Amino acid sequence: MAFNTWSSPHLPVENSVNTMMRRVLLALLPGIVCMTWLFGWGVLLNILIASCTALAAEALILGLRKRPVTATLLDCSALLTGVLLALALPPLAPWWIAVIGSLFAIIIAKQLYGGLGYNPFNPAMVGYVVLLISFPLQLTLWPPAGNYPDLQATLALVFTGAIPPDSTLDALTMATPMDSVRMQLGLGETLPGLYGGPLFGQFAGFGWEWLNVCFLAGGLWLLQLKVIQWQIPLAMLAGLAAPATLFHLINPELYATPLFHLFSGAAMLGAFFIATDPVSACTTPYGRIWYGLGIGVLTWIIRTWGGYPDGVAFAVLLMNLAAPTLDYYTRPRVFGHSSRKVE
Repeated sequence: MAFNTWSSPHLPVENSVNTMMRRVLLALLPGIVCMTWLFGWGVLLNILIASCTALAAEALILGLRKRPVTATLLDCSALLTGVLLALALPPLAPWWIAVIGSLFAIIIAKQLYGGLGYNPFNPAMVGYVVLLISFPLQLTLWPPAGNYPDLQATLALVFTGAIPPDSTLDALTMATPMDSVRMQLGLGETLPGLYGGPLFGQFAGFGWEWLNVCFLAGGLWLLQLKVIQWQIPLAMLAGLAAPATLFHLINPELYATPLFHLFSGAAMLGAFFIATDPVSACTTPYGRIWYGLGIGVLTWIIRTWGGYPDGVAFAVLLMNLAAPTLDYYTRPRVFGHSSRKVE
């Protein structure tokens, strides 16, 4: 009788790519629900369009490359890319925005380099930055938190560009809190004069503070499951909060509080779901810390002095470039190896 044998180790695999991606998608659910509640049906439309486009593009390129299609699609990496890209897009953006971003993310930023595991940049952030640079007007179509069009009006606006007859595009959309702060400070206003307005909540942008709390909760769950490591999220948030605290203490009229930076924009989404991408991020323990710190500091610099209200995407891509070098110089010492010279 023949017995099939396998070499060691014999431990079960608990954290496959499929399992990890599914858990990340589950951790995004609180944020997706909160974002839909705050900004309306356009959030779900973006997720649907971006996800379907990402899966279709992945299947097409895999077929052209003569690679396994079904098994690769089931690892959920393309689906996660579409969802992350959709969460970065304004809910009232035209449908083709999500399509172009997803196509660029999957075909150019992922499959062009060989697919999952070979891409040097975060695909979702590459797609988003391409859209932000190419179509800046369409990426400002955010409705006020808690005051969004109904499903029928949203469908008409997204797919046909039709605006309700009793309204205007300026009435349906408005600047986000971070964009408003950047514009008003550029006009010579001060932060105390902006606080208390309709765009601001208790300690950050109105609605955005709760959205970031939901992403924080999902990120903490991923940490508990050990899907992600603690170094990158903690270092990124520290790198964002430290300069914000210092400059706020120096001049509170021109520099926002660290709580505003941490709970507005894409801070928590970036820290727990984007910067922790296992392919494009650093892999060594100390490398992750420097990587996260760099993303946090660059995010604050771009938000404060740059031309874009939220710098998470640019900061992540810049640190993707630095990841191989950081890993090289922070390699852990090999067990049993001494740095002392033997004489």
